[in-house]
Amino acid sequence: MPRDHSTFTRCNSTGSISLGNPSSLNSDDEDEIESKPSPMSYKERRREAHTQAEQKRRDAIKKGYDTLQELVPTCQQTDVSGYKLSKATVLQKSIDYIQYLQQQKKKQEEERNALRKEVVALRIMQTNYEQIVKAQQTQPGHTETRISDEVKFSVFQAIMEQLFLTFSNVSVTNFSELSAGVFSWLEECCKPQTLKETVVKVLQRHNSRMRSQQPPNS
Repeated sequence: MPRDHSTFTRCNSTGSISLGNPSSLNSDDEDEIESKPSPMSYKERRREAHTQAEQKRRDAIKKGYDTLQELVPTCQQTDVSGYKLSKATVLQKSIDYIQYLQQQKKKQEEERNALRKEVVALRIMQTNYEQIVKAQQTQPGHTETRISDEVKFSVFQAIMEQLFLTFSNVSVTNFSELSAGVFSWLEECCKPQTLKETVVKVLQRHNSRMRSQQPPNS
């Protein structure tokens, strides 16, 4: 059998043998080791995870600021220098806008409550007026007569003039004073008994005027 001279060589006359070049034996193994990526250490893995988490956090913050600039009208512009608004400016403008919306909401709620009270007061007035008319119609000896629209308008106009005379004392400087004044006026001048007295006086004056216009009996 022939000997493999690539592995072993004869070195001296004493019969000892020696290995070939070690670098030639291990070159393939070293290349294979170098070609494999070295595993990351625990610290490197933690550092990488922290970097990724920090990047996600920054992306989320940037997205939040971009959304604020889209939603808040006062942020949809650049500053006086022409540069993009800073994050601090975006936050402050957003806070100011939210406070403005809260004030508008409060104002609208106050106006809505005032309108509700006015509606209730008008319904009370309507009910009282209907009761007065019904009481007049059910009086003994009352005979149903057809009243012209002109007479109805004349009576209604006289009643409204009396009410407007009392309403002239209500302050109209601003909405708050107007609302407070309207409610006070309704409570003082539009009570059922007060309205009844006003209507009765108007009807009495109207009847007196009508009688004075009738020709005397021959």
